Amino acid sequence: MQEPLDFFFEKYGIDLKSINQIVCGKKYVAVLLKNGNLGICATLDHYVKLDIKDLRFPDLRNIPHRIVLNAYFNAAYNYQNPYDTSVDIFDQINFKQYQKIVMIGFFRSLVEKFEREEINLTIFDKALEDDKLIDMSKQLSEVSKADALILTSTSVFNNSFLEIVSATNEQCDVYMLGPSTILNQEMFQYRNVKVLFGAIFMLNDVNTLKIIEQGGGTRQFLQFMDKVYLENV
Repeated sequence: MQEPLDFFFEKYGIDLKSINQIVCGKKYVAVLLKNGNLGICATLDHYVKLDIKDLRFPDLRNIPHRIVLNAYFNAAYNYQNPYDTSVDIFDQINFKQYQKIVMIGFFRSLVEKFEREEINLTIFDKALEDDKLIDMSKQLSEVSKADALILTSTSVFNNSFLEIVSATNEQCDVYMLGPSTILNQEMFQYRNVKVLFGAIFMLNDVNTLKIIEQGGGTRQFLQFMDKVYLENV
């Protein structure tokens, strides 16, 4: 099976004429379309400096290209769905129903909610050091035992997504999470993916663009972001 960016690019391509602006910041990249749609993708400290002409021949083996493509697909697809409400994953999903929950990507504020409810988590994040994190060498083994997986959507651009979801057992529910999430029904073709939790912004959101350009991250533009989700239909 093709990994998501390869799949979307091969099936739909990229309409360069639809792109108004690409903004590359330290923590995020944003793609603004001419219709006002805004898509973003975290950089995880990768240096990205691309403009529209660089996407004439995208290199899917190149991480900066993958980051910009991810942001583009967010802008192209995330506004096509109806969303009932803005909601946090912890309020939407009853995690107490699960026996073993694995989180890949350290979502600190979400972890605090789990801790307050005394729900155990097994957490992995290869980019951070914290005493709550488990050694990365155990990741796939722990994923294979989980009945719920909260998976950072940055796993798509860094090309670890397919390996991780392929390691899940048949009873596992996979929840994609983060503003980098591509909110497209075709993400449900992948093994066990149950709900996509992502973000949309107001059309032509200059505030978020400015924050990203100045090196800001999620904490800074959170007030301008609607947390939305997409279920398999």
